[in-house]
Amino acid sequence: MGRSDHGVHWQLDPGAVFINHGSFGATPIPVMERQWELRQRMERQPLLFLDRELEGLLDEVRGCLGEFLGARAEDLVFVPNATTAVNAVFNSTALRDGDEVLLSEHAYNACYNVVIEACRRSGARPVLVPTPFPGSNEDAVVGRWLGAVTQRTRLAMLDHITSPTALVMPVERLVGPMREMGVVVLVDGAHAPGQLPLNLDLIGADFYTGNCHKWLCAPKGAAFLHVRGEHQGAIRPPVISHGANSSRRDRSRFHLEFDWPGTWDPTAILSIPTALAFLKSLMSHEERMVRNHDLVLRGRQMLLELFEAPAPCPEGMLGSMAAVPLPPWVRREGDGGRFDPLALWLWQEHRIEVPVIKHSGVSGRLIRISAQLYNSADDYAALSEALAELRP
Repeated sequence: MGRSDHGVHWQLDPGAVFINHGSFGATPIPVMERQWELRQRMERQPLLFLDRELEGLLDEVRGCLGEFLGARAEDLVFVPNATTAVNAVFNSTALRDGDEVLLSEHAYNACYNVVIEACRRSGARPVLVPTPFPGSNEDAVVGRWLGAVTQRTRLAMLDHITSPTALVMPVERLVGPMREMGVVVLVDGAHAPGQLPLNLDLIGADFYTGNCHKWLCAPKGAAFLHVRGEHQGAIRPPVISHGANSSRRDRSRFHLEFDWPGTWDPTAILSIPTALAFLKSLMSHEERMVRNHDLVLRGRQMLLELFEAPAPCPEGMLGSMAAVPLPPWVRREGDGGRFDPLALWLWQEHRIEVPVIKHSGVSGRLIRISAQLYNSADDYAALSEALAELRP
């Protein structure tokens, strides 16, 4: 299709248009090769690798990733995905009857479910903070979130980039004021590493989680949880294992508990430095973010022109994804199953992989496009041409 010159580094189907990097990411060939090397090393001598070498290897990754994220290595632990980290935070937070938990109307469904379950168990009340879409802007977002804080607000879960609407939320303007009001802040940054420049120490959230298998292109199952020092004694992993009663004094219980949940395959985590180095070998991280941002804006503009619609949010509230509301004439009939009939039609008839989203916090359906180094403007032109077939 219209893949860019960088597309040769990915194993994506050359006969398909893949503009859905946001869902699961896509891993470059050199990074997959590194993971395979690590797996071979592990299987040659499992005890040596898992029992005697793994802690040091994880510490090396922690240092590398911490430098990229603007975070101290000692404040980072690894998890398979951001949802696991959100579970860890809510399982470790003592909510009480009458407490309030703030979350976005655009929250990722899995993390929304974590909040709802934690509130059900404790008697706390979930409070959905509305974010207009279309029509979002940073000042309105800040005003709505700070205005939602009450004396009962115990915890807030902020999305750094909303999954259904791809909005970059002004967390830098929210975290400090909310913490000053006594609110514990968890930032769900699942999509942020690799889309946005990050400095977690400056953001200052109590908890911040992000995926490395999305925009950093690590293998599937590579994510992190960043925890401020004052919370590390209380935060527990979802899986309680050997570290819970360890008498060791050479490592923090924080690392001991999270680093060993039981027998696991750590090679996705250990491949993170290779993913960072490989992406940087193509262009600097800053250049890549700008390039992908500019490309997704071009793709969004094609759709807006086709739909004869205004931009639903400012360009500054986007990273490497963009969501566009679908007009009423863009429809396909279906049986109400798991997959939207329009998304299935685009795949089956045009070999275009792109999500069509119906979310409770947004009126109507959205189409969400992504931009990664393997994409080119031809990909979005192909999508526009396919959708134009449905125009009455």
